[in-house]
Amino acid sequence: MKLGAVLPTCEIGNDPLAIRDFAQAAEELGYAHLLIYDHVLGAEHADRDPKLAGPYTENDPFHEPFVLYGYLAAVTERIELATGVIILPQRQTALVAKQAAEIDLLSGGRFRLGVGTGWNWVEYEALGVPYEERGARLEEQVELLRRLWTEPVVSFEGRFHTVLRAGLLPRPKRSIPIWFGGMSKPAVKRAARIGDGLTFGAPNAFMLRLARLLREELEAAGRQHASFGCETIVNFASGPEAWHQAHGAWQEVGLTHLSMRAMSTGVQMMGEPDPGFTSPRQHIDALETFAKEMK
Repeated sequence: MKLGAVLPTCEIGNDPLAIRDFAQAAEELGYAHLLIYDHVLGAEHADRDPKLAGPYTENDPFHEPFVLYGYLAAVTERIELATGVIILPQRQTALVAKQAAEIDLLSGGRFRLGVGTGWNWVEYEALGVPYEERGARLEEQVELLRRLWTEPVVSFEGRFHTVLRAGLLPRPKRSIPIWFGGMSKPAVKRAARIGDGLTFGAPNAFMLRLARLLREELEAAGRQHASFGCETIVNFASGPEAWHQAHGAWQEVGLTHLSMRAMSTGVQMMGEPDPGFTSPRQHIDALETFAKEMK
């Protein structure tokens, strides 16, 4: 099992040295990967129809994952850089292919692209992409991404994309792993069909049932469990007993990655305790505590 850490993007602040210190501390402590969340825009929740379902608002800052990982690729050496997740359907596919390839090249093959459909329809609207078609668009994007990473010249005509004899250079030296995130049966089924792994946002009973469904769907698709990644995220403030309980329960569903999150943002919606951290140093101390306990 590989240990990971969620970059506390809403709370780490804007000092590049603090962000560097967090990433380097995680690497020095033996973490296998960093995980970063994505939102281009935050939106006010009041008086929306339909309502916005997620925990983040216009008051929550998010560092841009591709730009940030370009920076962190230069100041780390071994740790995997993963998105958990990029809201892929609201982004241009060929541009994502280019950005992901660049990070993978600059990091020496240390990038993992986690993708999902998201929940913020206001953000989709601002980026000029229909929210209602996000699931179908995502599936087509995954196919096109893999072709752009592996083929010199691509001709592709789909429902949402047209590429006429064009290619990406520089290409990555491999097809970058594409993991999915999600909290629904359709997301799990999609990941089992076309993904390389799936990140679950919490270790609660609902997510565990989805993880069992994932195993069933992998078997139905004729895919091997051992080659498919399965990750869940535990809340630092839940404490060591809860971390070990989650680890034990998730082993039965093929857990390969266990990540720790220590952000206050979103804990109320998730029904989790609040770490209450107010400084980057506290986040680094949490990395130390979790690593010592779980190794």
